[in-house]
Amino acid sequence: MSVYFILSLILSLFYIYLIFSALREWSRLPQWDIPSNFQPKTSISIIIPARDEAENITACLQSIINQNYPKPLFEIIVLNDHSTDRTADIILQFSNLYKNIKLLNLADFVNNSHLNSYKKKALEIGIAKAQGELIITTDADCMTQPNWLLHLASLYEVQKPKCIAAPVNFHREKNLLERFQSLDYAGTMLLTGAGIHARTMRLSNGANLAYPKAIFEEMQGFEGISHLASGDDMLLVQKIAAQYPDGITFLKNADATVFTEAKSTWKSFWSQRIRWATKSTAYREWRITFILAMVFFYCCNILFSLLLISFFGWAMFIIFILQFIIKTVCDYYLLGTACRYFNRKVLMRSFLPAQVLHTWYIIVIGILGNVVKRYEWKGRVVK
Repeated sequence: MSVYFILSLILSLFYIYLIFSALREWSRLPQWDIPSNFQPKTSISIIIPARDEAENITACLQSIINQNYPKPLFEIIVLNDHSTDRTADIILQFSNLYKNIKLLNLADFVNNSHLNSYKKKALEIGIAKAQGELIITTDADCMTQPNWLLHLASLYEVQKPKCIAAPVNFHREKNLLERFQSLDYAGTMLLTGAGIHARTMRLSNGANLAYPKAIFEEMQGFEGISHLASGDDMLLVQKIAAQYPDGITFLKNADATVFTEAKSTWKSFWSQRIRWATKSTAYREWRITFILAMVFFYCCNILFSLLLISFFGWAMFIIFILQFIIKTVCDYYLLGTACRYFNRKVLMRSFLPAQVLHTWYIIVIGILGNVVKRYEWKGRVVK
């Protein structure tokens, strides 16, 4: 019993340290605002892999076309990944209207039977064809804000980083599951910015990621990680960071956020999160693996305390209550700060039910992400 108590105390103290260290680093991370006299000079290539995105691609492309950035300075390259719906037709219609939109069909470049990561291959092909100095990747189900490119380009021109990670959040939530995802990801964005600023965790999301084309070529693209179905973002960032430890930066500005919709069903949600989790064994930075493992064990510890109440009575009940309170208070401060910054304070109304879900979510994903080696994504079985 005493050993279990000491273990629970260590895990609880670590969680407190993790969350409040992240909050401290987030507060120290300066917000990036577009300089008042900024005149963009950087040529940009926006690369968008798309598979069966007929419902979303129009809004995505329209939001980028409407950017407050000189049209001659950016191009949009959309890689149609063997879509079975009208995705390619819609992109072609846009390319006929706007000369800076290009459609490339992945089927024209690859053998459809020898790939595990179609997205990485699509990005490689798009980047090879890109004319811009700065590569920006996003997803076909995302929507951008009007000054998105101005924020990325101005930060790039002033600071010359090797890679820029920028915010991604969910929106248009319709149920608790979707609000849970939005809360979870708002917190993830805060942890991303804090981790990059502290040089302890270099997280990222390919829906809002930028790097010079020259850096991608210097890193030899996705060589070494191309066999993994996921990881076109985080694993690439860590690959760059291994060569340029101080070259990764986070663009802290809510107006630079790219928005997408959360998964509406449990099946699609679990499929997405398992896909994300499977790349964790390939992380180059041991700190990320260590932190994720400690959070996983902490959540398991909370669950075990609950299950052991019937065996050890009030003593275990007190341990469970203290653990749950500690996690709840820490998460409340973390998510509250993130929601205020990203103007999503309304999400905190769902905090308590989402908090209960979160502990189970961490445990299940932690297990499945290391056990499940094959899963289905958009009609494909990948690993």
